[in-house]
Amino acid sequence: MKEELYIKCAEELVTSHEQTRAGFIEAALAKNYKAKPYIEQAKTLKSLASCVSTPAELLNIPEIRNCLLTASGLSDKSLKYFTEEDKDEAIKKLISEFLEPTGATFVDELVYRFLLIKGDSLGGSMRNYVGLIAQMKLIRKLLSLLSMQKISFMVLFKNDKKENKWQSLDYEHIFDKADEVAAIQWNNKQGSRILFFNATIPLVKNNIDICLYQGGIEDFDSGNIVKKDDKAILLGELKGGIDPAGADEHWKTGNSALERIREAFAGHSIKTSFIAAAIEKKMATEIYTQLQDGTLQNAANLTVDGQLTAYCNWMINL
Repeated sequence: MKEELYIKCAEELVTSHEQTRAGFIEAALAKNYKAKPYIEQAKTLKSLASCVSTPAELLNIPEIRNCLLTASGLSDKSLKYFTEEDKDEAIKKLISEFLEPTGATFVDELVYRFLLIKGDSLGGSMRNYVGLIAQMKLIRKLLSLLSMQKISFMVLFKNDKKENKWQSLDYEHIFDKADEVAAIQWNNKQGSRILFFNATIPLVKNNIDICLYQGGIEDFDSGNIVKKDDKAILLGELKGGIDPAGADEHWKTGNSALERIREAFAGHSIKTSFIAAAIEKKMATEIYTQLQDGTLQNAANLTVDGQLTAYCNWMINL
């Protein structure tokens, strides 16, 4: 049966120019904030490296050894495959091929190369962070609604997942720790509900962004609830990227994932949903058509507060 929808037409799903601009600014501010530790390291690197008069002497400063390896182009992950001799060789090549040819400005060259590699690393972490930001928005909205309606809830933080150690905390105390939340539990008229994120569902054999299951905190069992297919209520896709250029691709991958979910859970009563920050006209029409014919049970534009509020309120009462 088709749900009573908050969204009344496809155009309401489209991300406006103003929302796109605001999303890019938010991402830029987040990137600048996350870059602060690297900038501080670069400043420290410059101070320490400036104590020597030749590039070769940099090898004699143990405090900057890891920074030299970074400037050499080696990632932290790759270093476990290197011996200390291999690391020395990488640093020596950095010195001979890139630092010595610059003459007196070798310290600046070192700092530039350090920041270049760290910047690449930051780009990768930011792609993950965009997804986390979207999840945090959903969590904060859901918890604000639970709190306002005086619905008791418990949270499980990521560090406590293995021990299945749940906590009952005020909304205000959790707000700044939204990025650490692994799952949320509450009760509605139908029974106990558990919402969790980024879980591999065995029946689907895929990682699912939004997972709402029937059950209490003991049923969650450190995440093993995913093996209980009959407990699944809602599975959904969440796309936080704001760039319009990637919107259609996000919908294609998200829609394919949702189709796999529906096929895998064909013998069960399962609801599916789609939330995204960047929604263009063509995909908005396709999403709305699926909402109209009941293929999708709900959808929301992450940048439209009214839609996110309605979505979370709907989920609380499933």
